[in-house]
Amino acid sequence: MRCEKAARGRRTARVIRLARPDDLPALIDVEREAGALFRDVGMDAIADDDPGSVAELAVYQSAGRAWVSAGSGDRPVAYLVAEVVDGCAHIEQVSVRPSHARHGLGRALIETLAEWAAARDLPALTLTTFAAVPWNAPYYERLRFRVIPEPEIGPGLRAIRRAEAARGLDAWPRVAMVRPL
Repeated sequence: MRCEKAARGRRTARVIRLARPDDLPALIDVEREAGALFRDVGMDAIADDDPGSVAELAVYQSAGRAWVSAGSGDRPVAYLVAEVVDGCAHIEQVSVRPSHARHGLGRALIETLAEWAAARDLPALTLTTFAAVPWNAPYYERLRFRVIPEPEIGPGLRAIRRAEAARGLDAWPRVAMVRPL
């Protein structure tokens, strides 16, 4: 499967490609910039949350489960990392630099993951997110995700939710979501 394709934004075409090791420090910068937007909705603790490390991102990159949207100079302006959870492709993180938001980059990354998952006969995409933040659950609903009722959450997603709660992320309502493929 070819993992490079153009994602059409309002301004210019961007390339979606598998992340390379030299991209990983830029992904941390993307995460910090994207996280800063949470200050605008009174979620300073989320804005200040640790964006993770190059070593953590390297696990996804080396497994072929990290994609970037590259801008000028082939520098990442958005990224998605995924894993397989409960037999589904799970979006661990998707982030877009605010200066590149609202150009379809997040959607293009999610569609790239959907193609990856379909090629592996995985039945759905899943994720966990904040229920009321406009660029979280409401955005994913526009991309055909739906909230998974609590009793239907699988053991892997349930473990992710427990780990999120232990990190304090449940100070704001969170949901698990699914999009069948």
